Amino acid sequence: MSAYRCPVCEFVYDESAGVPREGFPAGTPWDAVPEDWPCPDCGVREKSDFEEYIR
Repeated sequence: MSAYRCPVCEFVYDESAGVPREGFPAGTPWDAVPEDWPCPDCGVREKSDFEEYIR
């Protein structure tokens, strides 16, 4: 599974963990996250601004 990071606050969306508080349970693929979804920690960036995160 992949992970994606916000370039502003470095919040990481990990597909294997999801973000249950945002309505994305564990295992939710990045493609299933809406395009207009903002970073839940800083709200500054949208999904299109996230960068693939290599662990």
